[in-house]
Amino acid sequence: MKIAHWRKSSYSGGEAGQCVELAELDGAVSVGIRDGKNPEGGHLAVGRADLAVLVCRIKDGALDL
Repeated sequence: MKIAHWRKSSYSGGEAGQCVELAELDGAVSVGIRDGKNPEGGHLAVGRADLAVLVCRIKDGALDL
């Protein structure tokens, strides 16, 4: 089993743990999403296409996050 390499956006700033982290899972078939403040708290796994739709909707202001 490959160990996930978690990454955060360069826009998240220098504050430790103040971000959402992403990692490729299952040979890049899905993406893991976790809270940088609580990395041991588990993660959500979503398909790459689903993540792309979510990001587009957030950027377009369709979701109140």
